[in-house]
Amino acid sequence: MATTVTRAHLDQRLALAKRCSREANLAGVKAAAVATIASAVPTLASVRMLPWAKANINPTGQALIICTAAGMAYFVAADKKILSLARRHSFENAPEHLKNTSFQGTGRPHPAFFRP
Repeated sequence: MATTVTRAHLDQRLALAKRCSREANLAGVKAAAVATIASAVPTLASVRMLPWAKANINPTGQALIICTAAGMAYFVAADKKILSLARRHSFENAPEHLKNTSFQGTGRPHPAFFRP
């Protein structure tokens, strides 16, 4: 059975992808801002108070510590947001017979290998 894809359907999918990308970007920026503050305060404070840190962590090292935390937070938060949105949209577009996720099993709460 051949199916045809209309221009309107493609435009709708593109708009959804752009919106998801925008939401993920915003989540990443928020996480990066929090991580920047959360890593900058102790890094800068330790460089001023601890003799070892003052002697061994130069300004480039301080910036590297702070930027690494911010970059990691951005990518983790954006990736989590993209995955959650993809999961939600794939569930919304699934056929009705796949949306019923209730388990119609034997009535036992756990498989045999989990029982005490």
